[in-house]
Amino acid sequence: MLLDNQIDISKELMDFIKESPTAFHVVKNFSTMLEKAGFIKLNERNKWKIEQGGKYYVTRNDSSIIAFQVPDNMEFYNFQIAAAHSDSPAFKIKENPEMVEDNNYVTLNVEKYGGMLMAPWLDRPLSVAGRVIVKDGNTLKPVLLNVDRDLCLIPNLAIHMNRNANNGISYNPQKDMIPLFGEIASKDKFDQIIANEAGVAIEDIISTDLFLYNREWGTIWGADNEFMSAPRLDDVMCAFSCIKALTDNKENNKSVNVCAIFDNEEVGSTTKQGADSSFLYDVLSRISMCMGKDSEDFIRACASSFMLSADNAHAVHPNYKEKADPTNRPYMNKGIVIKYNANQKYTTDAISASIFKEICKKAGVEVQSYVNRSDIPGGSTLGNISNSHVSLNTVDIGLAQLAMHSPYETAGVKDTEYMIKAVKKFYETAIMADEEGIYRLIG
Repeated sequence: MLLDNQIDISKELMDFIKESPTAFHVVKNFSTMLEKAGFIKLNERNKWKIEQGGKYYVTRNDSSIIAFQVPDNMEFYNFQIAAAHSDSPAFKIKENPEMVEDNNYVTLNVEKYGGMLMAPWLDRPLSVAGRVIVKDGNTLKPVLLNVDRDLCLIPNLAIHMNRNANNGISYNPQKDMIPLFGEIASKDKFDQIIANEAGVAIEDIISTDLFLYNREWGTIWGADNEFMSAPRLDDVMCAFSCIKALTDNKENNKSVNVCAIFDNEEVGSTTKQGADSSFLYDVLSRISMCMGKDSEDFIRACASSFMLSADNAHAVHPNYKEKADPTNRPYMNKGIVIKYNANQKYTTDAISASIFKEICKKAGVEVQSYVNRSDIPGGSTLGNISNSHVSLNTVDIGLAQLAMHSPYETAGVKDTEYMIKAVKKFYETAIMADEEGIYRLIG
């Protein structure tokens, strides 16, 4: 049975997604949430001053964000980190995007960002959002924008012109996935629309990071309103839950609680703001230095630390039940999924799974297991990539969903609340490493 607060949280998530069409908007809106909760913004280029009981956040590239909470006594035993990612598969607008077709249409040149399901992008209202870099005198500054109207669409080819369409299509992104922008009279209007949205002249825009996004908003549906569908549930659903948990937890006074949201997970994380960058290490080491710790203290704290790597998981599909593992079969609305992989595509091991299961038990949240079929290669996520820079006990978790990497994904209405409760309990529970492999949970 659904609870009112589960529906309310799902609606809040869908409203957040509506206002966050790109990773840049995700981070801007998380910054607003954090500031309302009393977090103070730091700048990587400035000297940091951290005070007891302080709450802070820092961004990189305007598309990744790390927030943290310092114990009142300025002492800490470890870092307890929840990590997720801000990006989702999409089509990026290329430089000089306008193309004239048949002397009648204007289309936009785009390229794939991330591993997406392309077919669901067809015949949907789309628009453009992202950032532009604007020249103001001698200054270059980023401006976020969202063309908040139905602006373009990628039309399907009619069945009459492709009688084999229902037998499967191999989509060519340079031919089949080009959005229609307007008729020939619309030539040269794209740059003007972007400039108008940014509030500047065309000649003041130096460069852009712009993406198509699906204009269909989230909805709650099902016989008992048990499902929700929205764009970008992977991984805004987990990222939103982690930020909500951090802003609403009671600190455990033994840990620095950290929430790290990285960009570019969908394309391998190998950017200055991705999980494969120095961002997390830089922030954790600076926290340690600002709290009077030396290099050995920092290494000791990391050795005792714990990370939740939160990225959504595949639910059993009702039409493709055979695609799931025979004995590990997660479902929507049935609790948080712990993800396992023998080849370490996920970081979970017996120790990290046991610790997280105990935390979920304290939170009153059920857990499920995901393991891909042994004859189907699985994906990976940011946990093991981040561990190459800051090595921590880590468990890979997520929320069960359908149609991952579609522009319109489906998940369970109960699950966002489950994740918030579990991450909140994680932040409130001190994970103490007495010796190698032996842990105590306090709180």
